[in-house]
Amino acid sequence: MKTPNIGISAENRQLIADQLSKIVADEFILYSKTLNFHWNIEGPDFHSVHLYLETLYEEQQEVIDTVAEKIRALGHYVPATLSKYLELTHLTEQTKGKNDSQSIFTELLEDHESIIVFIREEIQPIAEKMKADGISDYITGLMEQHEKTAWMLRSHLK
Repeated sequence: MKTPNIGISAENRQLIADQLSKIVADEFILYSKTLNFHWNIEGPDFHSVHLYLETLYEEQQEVIDTVAEKIRALGHYVPATLSKYLELTHLTEQTKGKNDSQSIFTELLEDHESIIVFIREEIQPIAEKMKADGISDYITGLMEQHEKTAWMLRSHLK
């Protein structure tokens, strides 16, 4: 692949790709966990929660693809194995074993908030130190998506 000439140094493209790889790993683990919950939800609110979880994992699938495309646009390859995701993620793939909506929403909320904190810490360095305003803007939007989902999950827990 020809080296991208996009106004970001090779060193900074590597640093950004490394951070985006952590994000794609987090997003994939969250996707997997959400799919697990979708398949295994139980309780009197099964139907509505099952449908909501389907919406969430479909959104996650789209996020994974767009983060991966950002990595490729920087001229790097995307980590794409479960073992690499587990090495890079800030999350755990393990669930606490309860399949009721309150337990599921609590776990998903913790994961979304963990991703929010990680992304928030990366916005300024990517924009200012690495001179990648567009990618900083992209991850800001991604953080805002997680903030909205976290709000929705918190609302379910009231």
